[in-house]
Amino acid sequence: MDMNRLTGKVSSIQQWIEQVRTNRELMANVTCWHTIPPRPARTAPFPSQLHPKLQDALRQKGIDELYVHQAEAFETIAAGHHVVAVTPTASGKTMCYNLPVLQGILDNDEARALYLFPTKALAQDQVAELQQMVDYMDVDIKTHTYDGDTPPTVRQAIRNAGHIVVTNPDMLHSAILPHHTKWVKLFENLKYIVIDELHAYRGVFGSHVANVIRRLKRICRFYGSSPQFICASATIANPKEHAERLIGERAELVDNNGAPAGEKHVVFYNPPVVNRQLGIRRSSVLETKKIAGMLLRQGIQTIVFARSRVRVEILLTYLQELIRHELGAKSIRGYRGGYLPKQRREIERGLRNGEIRGVVSTNALELGIDIGQLQACVLNGYPGTVASTWQQSGRAGRRQESSITFMVASSNPLDQYMIQNPQFFFNRPPEHALIHPDNLMILLDQVKCAAYELPFEQGESFGNASIADILEFLTEERTLHHADGRWYWMEQSFPAHNVSLRAAAQENFVIIDMSEGSRVIGEVDRFSAPTLLHEEAIYMHEGVQYQVEKLDFEEKKAFVRQVSVDYYTDANLAVQLKVLHTDREETNGVLTRCFGEVTVNAKATIFKKIKLGTHENIGAGPIHLPEEELHTTSYWFSFDEQFSEGRSANDLQFALLGLANVLVHIAPLYLMCDPLDIRVVPQVKAVHTKRPTIFFYDRYPGGIGLSERLYEVHGELLDKARAHITACTCISGCPACVGPIEEVGLTGKSLAMELLAATKEERA
Repeated sequence: MDMNRLTGKVSSIQQWIEQVRTNRELMANVTCWHTIPPRPARTAPFPSQLHPKLQDALRQKGIDELYVHQAEAFETIAAGHHVVAVTPTASGKTMCYNLPVLQGILDNDEARALYLFPTKALAQDQVAELQQMVDYMDVDIKTHTYDGDTPPTVRQAIRNAGHIVVTNPDMLHSAILPHHTKWVKLFENLKYIVIDELHAYRGVFGSHVANVIRRLKRICRFYGSSPQFICASATIANPKEHAERLIGERAELVDNNGAPAGEKHVVFYNPPVVNRQLGIRRSSVLETKKIAGMLLRQGIQTIVFARSRVRVEILLTYLQELIRHELGAKSIRGYRGGYLPKQRREIERGLRNGEIRGVVSTNALELGIDIGQLQACVLNGYPGTVASTWQQSGRAGRRQESSITFMVASSNPLDQYMIQNPQFFFNRPPEHALIHPDNLMILLDQVKCAAYELPFEQGESFGNASIADILEFLTEERTLHHADGRWYWMEQSFPAHNVSLRAAAQENFVIIDMSEGSRVIGEVDRFSAPTLLHEEAIYMHEGVQYQVEKLDFEEKKAFVRQVSVDYYTDANLAVQLKVLHTDREETNGVLTRCFGEVTVNAKATIFKKIKLGTHENIGAGPIHLPEEELHTTSYWFSFDEQFSEGRSANDLQFALLGLANVLVHIAPLYLMCDPLDIRVVPQVKAVHTKRPTIFFYDRYPGGIGLSERLYEVHGELLDKARAHITACTCISGCPACVGPIEEVGLTGKSLAMELLAATKEERA
């Protein structure tokens, strides 16, 4: 068979790429092969004001010139501006902030800097890099990581003598700002605040962090310092605007990338159709396994990205089995949130030193952790955003050599849209990063934290937000005490401990393995727990299967036991939605679109058992868990009563469901979010109007701006949906457009097109 030609060992990634190009079986499924030529370095001499010790350290590292963006960043920061540096993965952004910070400390030993990274792994990576520079300079600049793993004995030394404190927003929020009186030396002399991986601060997390920065600036003002912000980001559509919203200051943009890059091949791969009439393709998981297996057998170090925890574990199981006899099962590992920190550090080390030949990860490895010289990347499904796709692809070929990325499409409409419209991906700028710092739920929590740190003064603002009403409310609730024009914290409790930056729901569920004694093996956020940790669920961790024996909802604990079964589980969520208030409304013919506030009641109802390997349904069972209620924002559009006349409720149900299935997958094209952050609910008769309606809602209390953005791009959204359904070659509907026939019936596709035709006539 043609595929066998790829199993003999090759001497280089370039040789393997050439073999793939001549492989008819593989190439039959390639919809686009995009080659990005190598890019030479563009450099500039060291800035004249760069300290001699820094110049010597750089030369010891083999650096005689800076990339043009590094030199520009240094000079812009030296001129006193806040800066956001935006260049692709592995382009030396670290130097954009390390050089000016080290220069500032060499010029003034009292100067201090605070580095913020979104994860602990990144923070530890950066300390090693900084320490190397300090060693080369042979100066006494103390650099320390301050996170949950820092021993108590070391913490005091860092507070008193750390020139550069490297931490993450969670520690700043819960351990540094509330105890600012122990950090007087840092806050009095704080000259620089570095925020790396700026693009990671979006949605709920970014909205919280914007408020943490408001608190940080408030404390700096109290101690008489006014630090300069240096931000670094991968490519997004609105870096300057996003940085300015996050830090609340004007910033200068540095985006003239001078870093070199090796030749890069990006291959869009669509699994073959196995049933043309039903539009069913071979499983993307099995095709990903095949391509990643080929790469690993060639000795090519490979990273595989999957969109969910369950997918990571299924792929890991398949690949470990595939290469067990050739490379050993432990040469390929999983990596995702929910693994304990010690496991993650061990995997990062193994990738760097080459012991681990492959890793299957969620987007947890998307950020710039140094994991060595990977040569190939396989994406199981479109990651959801253009920005994330380039970030994940950028994990391969970080050392200026050739690299290859395969994007293996699943059957969902977003993947199929991307795979069949590659020009949309390659010609489109990355998405906008959205945050909503003034979301009432987030603001309320953060004002409490700020009031604990320092009393609020009469007329004091908090960023751009007016907080007079919030202070009044908290006074009535007896959380604050108002006296002499000031608001004082009066509760015994410590507010930051009860506020999670990364989730709107505060508590994670802990997973406890009872197979031998009892040990914690991971955790899951509250919103995901009902579908992942219900009783009888199969929870997969590092390729090992566990069955959930008991879910203690009150105590937020799931008790699991190791099992060996040939299936995994998938749960269904039943959703009810009610409109509370309409903020924006526009009617155009048969269609009315709105934006406003809603309540959503969600309940996990049943779970399916899905056989490994064939992915067929082999059983089901009920789920008995309490209902979850969410108050959030929504965008919806309704068809008028005339539209329902002459159509059966069944037809309307299929039409709305088919259109909703397409729209919920197309929507992330306009949002920088995980596809699960926005949900869709079709209703044949909406409770508040009795009209056929499709609702989109933000999956976070109070909303974070996603549904409002969709309200604004309403027309484009419907046009994209129409083009996608029209282009699909199936007859009656399929998973790649309106959904499978068993969901939307034989007429689902034509009925959805009727709905779209009616909206087009009116908008024309």
